[in-house]
Amino acid sequence: RMKLFGHVQSMSLSFFDRHPVGSLITRLTNDVDALNEFITQGIVSVLADLAVLAVIIGVMFFLDWRLALIVTLVLPLVVAVSFFFQKIMRQTYRQVRQRLSRINAYLNEHISGMLVLQLFNREGVAFERFDDLNTSYRTANLKSLTAFSLFFPAINILASLAMALLLYWGGRGVLAGWATLGVLVAFIQYTERSFQPIRDLSEKYNILQAAMAASERIFTVLDAPEEVKDRPAPEHLPEHVRGEIEFRNVVFGYNPDEPVLRDVSFKIPAGQAVAVVGATGAGKTSLISILARFYDIQQGSILLDGIDIRDVPQTQLRRHIAAVPQDPVCFSGTIASNIRLHAEQISDAEMRRAAEIANAAPFIERLLGTYDYEVRERGTNLSVGQRQLLAFARAVAFNPEVMLVLDEATSSVDTETEALIQTALERLLEGRTSIVIAHRLSTIRHVDRIIVLHKGHLVEDGTHEELLARRGYYARLYQLQYAEEQGATEPVE
Repeated sequence: RMKLFGHVQSMSLSFFDRHPVGSLITRLTNDVDALNEFITQGIVSVLADLAVLAVIIGVMFFLDWRLALIVTLVLPLVVAVSFFFQKIMRQTYRQVRQRLSRINAYLNEHISGMLVLQLFNREGVAFERFDDLNTSYRTANLKSLTAFSLFFPAINILASLAMALLLYWGGRGVLAGWATLGVLVAFIQYTERSFQPIRDLSEKYNILQAAMAASERIFTVLDAPEEVKDRPAPEHLPEHVRGEIEFRNVVFGYNPDEPVLRDVSFKIPAGQAVAVVGATGAGKTSLISILARFYDIQQGSILLDGIDIRDVPQTQLRRHIAAVPQDPVCFSGTIASNIRLHAEQISDAEMRRAAEIANAAPFIERLLGTYDYEVRERGTNLSVGQRQLLAFARAVAFNPEVMLVLDEATSSVDTETEALIQTALERLLEGRTSIVIAHRLSTIRHVDRIIVLHKGHLVEDGTHEELLARRGYYARLYQLQYAEEQGATEPVE
């Protein structure tokens, strides 16, 4: 389980785009438990049963090889029946695991979205859909039970067949004189004893097939290649970097055949604050994702201080990047643990200082327990604005030497909270290479430069005043947002 979780943590974001959370949770819990059950309970018992079976067969051949051959003639049939049911049971257990995975994914999604379900009165529809998934899971379980219920009687029939053959040919042997009655009686007892471990193995066969189906799903994840890999002999960034960023003819798409960024080139000098704007789907968030190497680009290069980021170890690169995502992530634990994420190098004083810079200290100090206040899962006992300020304080606490990346960080907060963040931004952007991404142009008043993306292309680059003077795409965006409140009536072509 630890190895699987470690591997999952090493995967790029494209892996999580393809695998639902519930599916991964099933692999880490139920599938690992199924494999563990076989290893802890099945293997020892199977080895013991095989040893007993081997000893009994050896004794039978020692007593009379002819009678032993008669009994062992049934063993190929046992193997054939086992292989026949193996295919059926493996498939049914595979279906059981897959359908349980769907249930977990569905529950994770719908419990997280319960507010929307209740708001739109969709509980009944969600219940019906869950009933369908549950019925499908029950059907798969019944198929596996049916297969096992047929397999065990089949083994008993073969045991009876072996006994019948022994009695028939052994009786003839006694009458013919090449076998004694005592040996025949001993063989009857040994034959019965030999099928006891076979019956035990048949019972373990159920656990084995469940474990095999589970192991297939586990190793599907373990064998999944890391799409974003470090070089075998990477370059290392110096301890202190200037923070110059350059994109050279970058082409990137989540699907390589459908690029999101097309031939994007720009350079950000060290210490400059740059805003990236554009309509939804223009590629703004993708730009941040590839800068942090959550994904690798298909063409071109991204340089940090003249070094291609693909040549730098990911952990080293990300030590210089602090990101505040659009949807703030909070973990169950205290306010303090959410700010420093259990990083021992961040002292209490540094943590509190980060909260002050991020303007999160006022609301934290009003909480019962202040920095020891218990945050629930996903931060449900904090407002969206408070979670955003907490995420902002986290970025400050890690004190990135190179850049602070803000991915639409103020898109979900009220005006008062936005003002608090803007004040913190003014303190923080100074002297740092910074990229600010926001839909609302009010959040980029203090940047040195604005880059405009449109349908994956870099269409404009300049200061706010320069871009307005060009009366191009940025000017149209600006007019749409501010014309009414500023009374701007002059059309922009």
